[in-house]
Amino acid sequence: MKKIIITGGAGTVGTAFIRKYYNDYKFYNLSRNETQIAELKQKFPDVKSYVGDICDLDRLINIFEKIKPDVVIHTAALKHVNIAEENPTKTIKVNINGSLNVIKASIRAQVPITVGVSTDKACDPDSVYGYTKRMMERMFMEHHNEKTKFVCTRFANVANSNGSVIPFWKNLVKQGEPLKLTSPKMNRLMFSKEASAELIYNAYLYAKNSNEPFILSNIMKTVNMLDLANVMSKIEVQVVGLRPGEKLNETLVSQRELLYTKTENGLVFIFNEPKNSEFNLTEEHSSLTAEKMSTEELKKLIE
Repeated sequence: MKKIIITGGAGTVGTAFIRKYYNDYKFYNLSRNETQIAELKQKFPDVKSYVGDICDLDRLINIFEKIKPDVVIHTAALKHVNIAEENPTKTIKVNINGSLNVIKASIRAQVPITVGVSTDKACDPDSVYGYTKRMMERMFMEHHNEKTKFVCTRFANVANSNGSVIPFWKNLVKQGEPLKLTSPKMNRLMFSKEASAELIYNAYLYAKNSNEPFILSNIMKTVNMLDLANVMSKIEVQVVGLRPGEKLNETLVSQRELLYTKTENGLVFIFNEPKNSEFNLTEEHSSLTAEKMSTEELKKLIE
């Protein structure tokens, strides 16, 4: 049975991946949150967890060399836009230096495939968080080689993830309070936790047969946040204004990246080199240009 290490594996995305592929692989989790590690152990007893921080290179090397994984999935990061804006030095240390440590440990242990998890905020970044994730993408692309392959996934917003808006709003609904919305004009690309696990798995499958690095994403649908709020609650929303680093719309694949893309079965690959083919994405893919989710799709997303 192949072995997979997930950095931040006790978080939303790591847990979703483990849940979906629990019986197919031997999983190892590297996390620093003891509470989440304990919860993961209760749900998935066969997962071996190590308490560790991606900023600790010696710890990473020790674990990677001991396990000799077939795959590393790198999800650990500081992910909140406003927290990153207020703590840029720490965000750089975790998201950039920590990611470089994962790269070094993978190369040292000769891990065949390492998959990094990035975000739409890395595309044309306009925030500390976005810039750090863009740097992670570039570092993964730079270090890709035939022996130790590095590829990335680029996520939109994962519905019902830890710290995301849907769980926050659900609590407000229970308390009978108005939902707090930064702007009624705000749109976000969203997909489910299960879809996020599938995207990572697809990146792994394609990396096995690819000799060049890539960033992999999905063609996704957009959610107007006011529409989402109105589906969740009948109380009038409370508009609180944009937070530092926040934008009304997010871009998943930018105009300048179109020439470097290839589309296949609803997936979008972004390569280092131009592709110049009929399979290029033809227009920027963003929360402003994407197909809008229906009310029924919004309800399913919430559930």
